[in-house]
Amino acid sequence: MAHYKTQDDNQDRLFQAPANGDFRFDSDTAAVFDDMISRSIPLYEEIQRMAGEIAADFARPQTSLFDLGCATGTSLAELDPVIDPAVRFVGVDSSPEMLEKARQKLALCPTDRVFDLVVADLHQTQVVENASVVVMNLTLQFIRPLYRERVIRNVYQGLNEQGCLILVEKLTLGDSLFNRLFIRYYYNLKKRQGYSESEIAHKREALENVLIPYRPEENRELLSTAGFRHVEEFFRWYNFSGLIAVK
Repeated sequence: MAHYKTQDDNQDRLFQAPANGDFRFDSDTAAVFDDMISRSIPLYEEIQRMAGEIAADFARPQTSLFDLGCATGTSLAELDPVIDPAVRFVGVDSSPEMLEKARQKLALCPTDRVFDLVVADLHQTQVVENASVVVMNLTLQFIRPLYRERVIRNVYQGLNEQGCLILVEKLTLGDSLFNRLFIRYYYNLKKRQGYSESEIAHKREALENVLIPYRPEENRELLSTAGFRHVEEFFRWYNFSGLIAVK
């Protein structure tokens, strides 16, 4: 996995003190986001590699690849070397601060590809069109539940036949025993990555009203209701899952 760092990349220490309100994708978060995500998401590099492997099989020349919730552009940077250069890359995010970091990172990529970066709120805007691949890497969980069916339906409508959606999400589980265990295993991972008990607790409180995970069956139901004919899990780590859905 390649690493494209900008000069103002910093270590994530946002939650050493209690957060002032809900979690926000603002300039403070953007400045430490790459460190945050690499230390907080299990097997993040392998998820990126797998997404690239899958996307390469579905991407078609003269179509588009959309990364919805592209944040600082890591997925676009990782996908670039393995995707046909005739595929248009579009990164979409609601945070201008995140997209500015993405611009800096993508400018360092050794490629002639043009990256289109778009500020848009997926709650309100239909952005996907002529797509052979759509990536939603830990994005849907931040969409308010009331809008998730509409968002997935919009993705489906913007995909070409045989196009695919790569959906990676944090999960909650209906079985309280496993849900409790998997959350503990996840927090143990964060401790191994250097986060303190207080940092973990402060971030959990900040995310409580912002990140709302679904159960595995709820995500599958969203995809099948939208019309996807083929849905399969390609990644699972306790309470994290990757799904591929094909139109």
